[in-house]
Amino acid sequence: MFNAQCSMYNRADFPILTQTVYGKPLVYLDNAATTQKPRQVIEAMTEEYYTVNANVHRGVHRLSQLATDLHEQSRETVRQFLGARSTREIIFTRGTTESINLVASCYGELLQEGDEVILSEMEHHSNIVPWQLLEKRRGIRLRVIPITDEGQLQLDAYEQLFTPRTRLVSVTHVSNVLGTVNPVRRLIDIAHAHDVPVLIDAAQSVPHIPVDVQALDCEFLAFSGHKVYGPTGIGVLYGKEAWLDRLPPYQGGGEMIGHVSFEGTTFNELPFKYEAGTPDFVGTTGLAAALRYVQQIGMEQIAAHEAQLTQYALEQLRTIPGMRIIGEAPERGSVISFLVGNIHPFDMGTLLDRLGIAVRTGHHCAQPLMQHLGIEGTLRASFALYNTTEEVDALVSAVKRVSQMF
Repeated sequence: MFNAQCSMYNRADFPILTQTVYGKPLVYLDNAATTQKPRQVIEAMTEEYYTVNANVHRGVHRLSQLATDLHEQSRETVRQFLGARSTREIIFTRGTTESINLVASCYGELLQEGDEVILSEMEHHSNIVPWQLLEKRRGIRLRVIPITDEGQLQLDAYEQLFTPRTRLVSVTHVSNVLGTVNPVRRLIDIAHAHDVPVLIDAAQSVPHIPVDVQALDCEFLAFSGHKVYGPTGIGVLYGKEAWLDRLPPYQGGGEMIGHVSFEGTTFNELPFKYEAGTPDFVGTTGLAAALRYVQQIGMEQIAAHEAQLTQYALEQLRTIPGMRIIGEAPERGSVISFLVGNIHPFDMGTLLDRLGIAVRTGHHCAQPLMQHLGIEGTLRASFALYNTTEEVDALVSAVKRVSQMF
């Protein structure tokens, strides 16, 4: 189905998908956890290790210069992908988690006891725990946007959370459990009306829908390379230049300094001020290759394909007796969490694996959300550009078969 829509996608680009699991064709539906990598990404990284491996920014020799050029070209690729104004606004990190921790650590230096940060009830632990650590360290207060039974943010309640002590809003763009696509531009506009900056966790949106940071007008935005067909251990923090200039650095070491003496240190210009130590310059090459790959296909086409696939999956899953879809927001991403009758998700996930179906089970690093829903966890099927209706049919058939065993 997808090949007919976009000739630039080739399933052979993802050799891992050709394997079998327990004698069954692999149906990989755990893309919200991590995506598979196309040959173009793996080969770009291998080629750099073979031919251009040298530390960046620090050498006058040819290999160092070439490696530096590749690294900074990758930053420009990310800038274009997000629509940022300048590469000074693109900070390389290890992933969404480190990006959020960076903001919490640096922005936290500006906060005083009693200052408030607004989160939502559907946040990943990575957008809860760093603020709780800051709560203990600085005495700040966390305020939480509640959700409806359908899994949408209660915007009226959100507006009521703002006080003169509100200093930051940090929310997810797309829920990794419910699939809910939050109205982040509306959330940002409300925050800006109170002169409050906003951090967007875009780990589950950047791989699936077009994201333009200038159109959103967010102050910060974080995403991970491994969820957008890139390598693990590399991610991005976008930050408005004025804010990155204002905040103190995250870590100390080489690269982020201007001048060091025992009497004091001055810091490097952006973006290097936040990139202490040797960067993962091969990882950035892989990330750039992944972003070019999805851009060649077209984010709009990817979004349309995944939306069609998700809708089809929802329709088919609902035909299964005892099926309970967790999260019914009308605006949703390519994530479906579900339970069947009283079957424990771990039990069903284990048996689905024996049938070649890879799904995620558990609380998905969202225990406060699970507490609100009154459940311990779910099964989660999440789709990517390479998934097909035939794989959805295989999932539905397998869930029916497993259900009949209980």
